[in-house]
Amino acid sequence: MKRLFLILLAAMTVFSCQRESIGSVEETGTRPEVNIDDPDDVNWASAVNYVFDSKVIPEIHLSISQEEWNRLLDLFDKDSNTQEYVHCDVKYVKDGETTLIPDSGLRLKGNTSRRRPEKNGKFRHCHFGLNFHYYNDDAGHTLKGMRRVDLKWFKEDPSYVREIFCYDLFRREGVWTAVNDVYCRLWLKVGDGSEIYYGVYGMLEHIDKNYLRIREKQFGTHGGNLWKCHWGATLKKGEGSIGADDNKHDYTYELKTNKTELSAARQQLEDFTGKLNSLSGSEFNKWISGVMDVELLLKTYAVNVAVGMWDDYWNNCNNYYLYFNSTDPQKYRVWLIPYDYDNTLGTCNNCGVQSDAGRQDPLHWGHGDYPLMTKILANGEWETYYKNCLRELCDGNFSYSSATARIKAWQSSISAYVKNDTGEDNAIEDKPASWGCHSEYRLLDSGSNNFFKVKAASIPK
Repeated sequence: MKRLFLILLAAMTVFSCQRESIGSVEETGTRPEVNIDDPDDVNWASAVNYVFDSKVIPEIHLSISQEEWNRLLDLFDKDSNTQEYVHCDVKYVKDGETTLIPDSGLRLKGNTSRRRPEKNGKFRHCHFGLNFHYYNDDAGHTLKGMRRVDLKWFKEDPSYVREIFCYDLFRREGVWTAVNDVYCRLWLKVGDGSEIYYGVYGMLEHIDKNYLRIREKQFGTHGGNLWKCHWGATLKKGEGSIGADDNKHDYTYELKTNKTELSAARQQLEDFTGKLNSLSGSEFNKWISGVMDVELLLKTYAVNVAVGMWDDYWNNCNNYYLYFNSTDPQKYRVWLIPYDYDNTLGTCNNCGVQSDAGRQDPLHWGHGDYPLMTKILANGEWETYYKNCLRELCDGNFSYSSATARIKAWQSSISAYVKNDTGEDNAIEDKPASWGCHSEYRLLDSGSNNFFKVKAASIPK
C-alpha cells in the first residue's frame, strides 16, 4: 500500500518536458504504415507516432531499489553478457504528460559495448533494455502499447548523431524494415540516493513481435519466424549454430519467435540457406525473386554501404535480423532487417575485406563468397538498380548539403542537454571513435576528409 501511495502521489506532480523542434529536419512521412486491427486492440499508428515523435525530446526517469541495483551489478560480475532483468519503476514525460509504468523490467544490453554500470562508486553510461511488461503482462504495463524500447548511449560517437542519422536515412529512402528511433533524456535513481542525470540517449524500437505487428501490412503476418543473426551468420549452408533464445546461450542464428517450434523453424532456415547456396543462374534469380523483395534488399544495402556500415552481413557476417512470414518450411517470404548503426559515418575498423569504409568499392563491399549479395549482384539488372540507388542517395538525402543540414539541426536540438552527471561524453565533437582506423573523417567539415564527399567519390559512375 505504501508503494501504491507513492506512485499515486508522483502522478499528481507536474513535470516539465523540454519540447525541441528539430530545426530544419523535416518530417519524412515514411514511418511504416501500421495495422490498427491488432487482436490486442492497440492502435499501432498512435503508439508509433506518440513514442517516436521526432519533434519532442522526452524524459525517461528510472527508479530502482538499492537491492535490485546490487543484483544487476552481481549479475554482470558473474556473466558480463547477462540478459536477466531486474525490477524498476519508469516515469515517461512528454509535453507535460506523465506516464507511470511501475514494476518494469530493466537489463543491460550491448555486445562489445557492455560495461558495469557502476564502478568504484561511479555511475557510468551503458546500454539498457526496458521491458515494461516483463513482470506484469497487461495493458497498464506498456508505453501507449509499446512493450519494449532500447536505450543506447552514444558510445564513442562524439557527434551524438550516427545511429539517429542512419535510421532516419533508411526511412527517407523507403526502407520500412528499419526501426524507429528518437533522442531522449535519461535519469536514474538508485534507492534513497539522488537522481542522476545520464544525459542524452537514443531510444530505439525493439525488434520483436510488436515490431512485426506494426509492419503486418508489409510482411503479411506477424506470426512467422524472426531470427537475430550474430557474428558468423554467413548464410552458408551448415555454418553457424542455431537455437532458440533462452537468455543463456549465444547462437549464430537465434530464434526470437515461435521458440517452442525450433525444429520447424530450423528446417525453414536451412531450406532458405540450402537453396541460396545451391541454385544458380536463371533458376536462382527466379527463386530469390519469389522469396525476397530484391529491390528493397538492394535499397537497404545501398543505404548500408553509403553510411559505411562495415560490421554487417556482407563484410563481417554480423548485425542483422531475418524474418520469415510463415512457419511453413518451404513456403515463405523473407526479409533482411538492418540493425546496429552506431559504428558508421567514418567510424570504421580493419575488418573483413575492408580497411576504409569511406573508400571501399561498393560493388565489392565484403566477402565474395557470402552468397546473398554476391549472387544477387551477379544479375546485371539488379547490379544496375543497386548502383542507381547509390547515385540517387549521393545526389539527394546523402549529399553533403542535405546530410549536414540535418546533422546540424539534430545537434542544435540536444546541445543544451548533453552535459551529464556521469562526467562522460559531455561535449559534441565532429570526429569518429578513437579506436577507428581512419580518425581523419569529419561530418561537417567541408574539406577533403568529409565523409559524405569521400563516399560520393567512391560510387561507380
